[in-house]
Amino acid sequence: MKKFLWSVFEVAETIVIAVAAVFVVRTFIAQPFLVSGSSMEPGFNNGNYLLVDELTYRLRNPERGEVVVFKYPKDPNSYFIKRIIGLPGETVKIEDGRVEVLSDGESQVLREPYILQKTNAAYFEKTLGPDEYFVMGDNRNFSFDSRSWGPLPKEDIVGVARFRLWPFNEAMAFTPPAY
Repeated sequence: MKKFLWSVFEVAETIVIAVAAVFVVRTFIAQPFLVSGSSMEPGFNNGNYLLVDELTYRLRNPERGEVVVFKYPKDPNSYFIKRIIGLPGETVKIEDGRVEVLSDGESQVLREPYILQKTNAAYFEKTLGPDEYFVMGDNRNFSFDSRSWGPLPKEDIVGVARFRLWPFNEAMAFTPPAY
């Protein structure tokens, strides 16, 4: 009987440790994310299963070009995936499909090799406040993003997309583009 109870204790201990480890990883380090929709095509497709790094932004601020998962500011129960275009304090201008970022009096037109089709939107300009980011989908003509609902508060960012896990034949790690 003593051996049986000891075995039960060992199994219970293993289960508790496993559950605690999963909780810590999912809460503080990384979590899975399923892409829904076409706003990030061609880089991220509907049904892609990603691993989102939640730790990096506890150590540093988000950078331009990174693809982030965040809580939609108007409904925190919905999660979106978009690319960071503008950083706090910058002005983002969009005209004739070109994205220009003004920062500290300097202007930079973004080279965006991940864009297949220029946006057909009208002129747009937005200056960001502190802790605000401007995010856009890569499939610009079919993306509901900061052009529609405004800047993304830093507090709503969950993490940065690091790996595509599914489908297996498209598994890869992501790095932001060099502008």
